[in-house]
Amino acid sequence: MTAVASSTTTASRLTGADALALYRECAIHELGRRAHEVTLRLHPESYRTYVVDRNINYANYCTAKCIFCNFKADPPGTKGGRKDLPDGYVLSFEEIGKKIEELIAIGGTQVLMQGGLVPAEMLPFSWYCDLMRFIKREYPGIHIHAFSPPEVHAFGDIFNMSVPDVLLRLQEAGLDTIPGGGAEILVDRVRERIAQGKTTTDQYLNVMREAHKIGMRTSITMMFGHIETIEERIEHLRRVRELQDETGGFTAYISWTFQPDGTPLGRVAQFPSDYAGLPDGKHLMLASAQEYLRMTALARLYLDNITNIQSSWVTQGVKIGQLALFHGANDMGSVMMEENVVSAAGTTYCLSESQIQRAITQAGWKPAKRNCYYEVLDTA
Repeated sequence: MTAVASSTTTASRLTGADALALYRECAIHELGRRAHEVTLRLHPESYRTYVVDRNINYANYCTAKCIFCNFKADPPGTKGGRKDLPDGYVLSFEEIGKKIEELIAIGGTQVLMQGGLVPAEMLPFSWYCDLMRFIKREYPGIHIHAFSPPEVHAFGDIFNMSVPDVLLRLQEAGLDTIPGGGAEILVDRVRERIAQGKTTTDQYLNVMREAHKIGMRTSITMMFGHIETIEERIEHLRRVRELQDETGGFTAYISWTFQPDGTPLGRVAQFPSDYAGLPDGKHLMLASAQEYLRMTALARLYLDNITNIQSSWVTQGVKIGQLALFHGANDMGSVMMEENVVSAAGTTYCLSESQIQRAITQAGWKPAKRNCYYEVLDTA
């Protein structure tokens, strides 16, 4: 796959030291101005895009021990699990079909489907392939954007398959693209502390690499504002940029801030005082709206080989979502007909298609509905 052309030459692209200096020394207004210049160069059009999709969490049983998550349920028989978790479920194909029909009724074009790391004895691999075939047979116009890298890697582990084999079989069954969920921070020091039982950095990126090799495009994400350092955020961006140089398979970069309400990670009093990465040993680096805009701008300047950056109004609210369009983002993301994971941690922002169109218009752009490949379907 041919890599996306860089907006700067390799010789002039930002180094990690450059990015750190910009973060520490550049005022937010200047950082935003520089990022917006790059965005206008990459996206000179008069419109800004959005997608109408639905986030379907097909199951919430999960063997991982992520301490930032309130959505998961422990599988039956789990010993020493959390007592505050919700009841577990697996949606039937009929229930998933009804959700897709509701999506189609409002003009939706794709589903984003993710679940927990479900034990093999609860769902065989054939269940996932049959689900893909069911959707493609009953709803052939729907794009399937499903199974994050931790899920794909887990399929390989629990079903004794290689990652390429997992991907090829899912693709043959109907999987179109893979979402970038589960990236958190792509630094193992952080992952070992907040996401035990999930992929390492290399395992996560390997799933993406193998997907790109078979022509399957993916998005890439970052969740920041917890125990990571600024240097580790930049390391995350470096690993993403290097893989994009290699494969050109990322369609977009999407970031959001950690939502702490009710999560173990949010209950900072429970952390040991030697928790590396915490500024004073006790408090998380919770990210403000200004911090979100700063990191969005920095990502736009650093990720010179990824064309699209999405605004995270789901965690930031519509006003900051609009401001992100002037700090490096060119896309307002999804109407998000359904969202369960972030809302389980206390964030409940919601927009209809008309509201997201109005938000784009109020920011000075024409709204344009897109597909998963960022191809415009129609303009309002």
